[in-house]
Amino acid sequence: MEIISISAAVVSLLVALLVARLLSNSLVTPSDHGRFLTIDGLRGYLAFFVFMTHSSIWYYYLHTGAWTIPPLQLFVHFGQGGVALFFMITGFLFFSKLLDGRDRKIDWLRLYVSRLLRLTPLYFFSVGLIFLIVWVMTRGRPIEPPSKVLLDVMTWLGFAIFGEPVLNGLEVTHLINAGVTWSLAYEWFFYMALPLIALVVGLRPPISYLVVSTLLLVAIAMYYPNDSYYWLFGSGMLAALLARFEQFRKFATSKWATFLVVALVVYTVIHYSALYSSTKAKVFMTIAFCLVAGGNSIFGVLKYRVSRALGEMAYSMYLMHGILLFVAFHFLIGLPAAKELSPVQYWAVIVMLTPVLIVVCGMTFRFIEKPAMRRVGPLTEWLRVKKLNLLAGEKI
Repeated sequence: MEIISISAAVVSLLVALLVARLLSNSLVTPSDHGRFLTIDGLRGYLAFFVFMTHSSIWYYYLHTGAWTIPPLQLFVHFGQGGVALFFMITGFLFFSKLLDGRDRKIDWLRLYVSRLLRLTPLYFFSVGLIFLIVWVMTRGRPIEPPSKVLLDVMTWLGFAIFGEPVLNGLEVTHLINAGVTWSLAYEWFFYMALPLIALVVGLRPPISYLVVSTLLLVAIAMYYPNDSYYWLFGSGMLAALLARFEQFRKFATSKWATFLVVALVVYTVIHYSALYSSTKAKVFMTIAFCLVAGGNSIFGVLKYRVSRALGEMAYSMYLMHGILLFVAFHFLIGLPAAKELSPVQYWAVIVMLTPVLIVVCGMTFRFIEKPAMRRVGPLTEWLRVKKLNLLAGEKI
């Protein structure tokens, strides 16, 4: 099973890259310029690895009924490492913005509008698909009270901050998207903390942003006490600091740094059962990420056009892959037939689903994500004018 799973993961990745390369000339055209091309190239691989983890989990779920981490250590790291590095990327990019803000003023309104339009449209689309699937699977059954259904729907629209309740009695609701939305709550928490973090680097955000940030962080501390994920954003912030030093960037782009990144990742995967189980594993992954953030492209792979095209689809891939797996096994194949698949047959299905996933993500990026991102400037200016008009009205 291990050889079959790993071989299938390699084939699936090659298929994904091939399809992404074809889409890079039409649906998904990556920018050839940017400060962090290696980060752009890394994103897509991380999202794809999360897809591979959930593909492995689904195989064992079909046979045992238990949704838990896969027995193969590599696939555990695919998932945990993928999410961990996503958090690091967020910490790196936005702490870099704060550091840059010491030289040029930060447009806080635009920053939050960009986050709203970057995350919300596709998230609502994916949640809409979940609602549709729940309706299809529960129609004809006695429904729960409308007030409870409405409350549960509103909870789902909150980026999992307040949970992901069962919808209309469908116990497998959380499996429809493979439960990936939990990480988005932490992303929002970090964004909300940015005004307070800005104080640390000598910036003075508007008092209104500081007040809201403080109130939200107090609520976070009450709702998510003693959490162990916030250090990942700190690792990204450390990378942002190191990347400011020319000597670090010079080493990070050397071949020795490339060998070090590969060695650290391989060593961590082989010697630790999970990324979160060891302080050393966390340190090794942080070092590897800092080198990539400093410009290491891992033998040029992360700067390839196809890697950056895959990276453009990372958010879509992250949100959509679980839905595709659920639809495939519940509706296209059917659970009884899926349970009878041999390991080779099962992973053959995953390989065949891979190009479907990439095409779907190419379309959601082109027709949902990209148009929303283009509206950041206009919406920011519209809100700014509304705010000025409101203030002027108050003075009158």
